Amino acid sequence: MPVKIRLQRHGKKGKPFYWVVAADSRAKRDGRYLEKIGTYNPNTNPATINLDVDGAVKWLQNGAQPTDTARAILSYKGALLKNHLVGGVRKGALTEEQAEQKFNAWLEEKAKKVAGKVEGLTKAEQEAKAKALEAEKAVNEARLAAAKAAEEEAAAAEKAAEQEAVAEEVAEETEAPATEETPETEE
Repeated sequence: MPVKIRLQRHGKKGKPFYWVVAADSRAKRDGRYLEKIGTYNPNTNPATINLDVDGAVKWLQNGAQPTDTARAILSYKGALLKNHLVGGVRKGALTEEQAEQKFNAWLEEKAKKVAGKVEGLTKAEQEAKAKALEAEKAVNEARLAAAKAAEEEAAAAEKAAEQEAVAEEVAEETEAPATEETPETEE
C-alpha cells in the first residue's frame, strides 16, 4: 500500500486549515487517513504549524512519500533533518547523542529565526500604526485650519454686511430729508 504524507483540507471557505496526515495514496484528499501527524494554519503570520516530528520520522522510515507542500512543512519543522540523522545513526556515522545534539542545535537556531521574523512583523505593524496616526493628525490639523479660515471668512463677511447695512442706513437718511423737502418747496 503506497503511503503519502499530505495535507487534508478543513476550515471554511476562504479560511483554510489543514491536517498533516499519513494516508493511502488512493484515498480521497479529505477522505480516510492512517494517522494524523499534525496541523497547518496558513491564516496566521507566520503560519502556525504543529507537527509530531517523531511520528513523521516513523512514517518516513517506513517509506511514506511526502507531497511537495508536506515536504516543505516537514523540512521547516525539522522532520526531514531528523530522518537524515536517524539514517546516519543506523549506518554508524553518528551516535544517538550526537544526532540528538545536532537536532537540538538546529531547533534552537530555527526558533531564533522565527522569533526574529515575529519581532520584525510586530515592529512593522507598530510603525504602520504610527504613520497612520501621524497622517490622521495632519488631516485633523488641516480640518481645524480650514474651519478657522471659514470662521474668519464668515466673521469678515458678517462685518462687511454690517458695514454695508450701516452705509445703506446713512445713505437712506441723507436721501430721506431731501425727498421730504422737495414737496414743501412746491407748495
